[in-house]
Amino acid sequence: MKEIVRTNNAVYLSFAQAVLKDAGIETLLFDAHMSIMDGSIGALPRRLMVVKDHELERAKRILAEAEPKEEDSDLE
Repeated sequence: MKEIVRTNNAVYLSFAQAVLKDAGIETLLFDAHMSIMDGSIGALPRRLMVVKDHELERAKRILAEAEPKEEDSDLE
């Protein structure tokens, strides 16, 4: 099991999980309940793990390709 994402951004974690699930890559979310320890302020990052080590590079590639391109985000 390998870490692919570490962030406090719940929206990005949800996005990453959905993208990887659609690609058939199994993931687990670690530290999801750590907000109990930090008083629910989101100071402790959550980790998204790829279950099968050999899928890590493919998962990184898929996430990179799924990121919005800078020209996609222009509202002109």
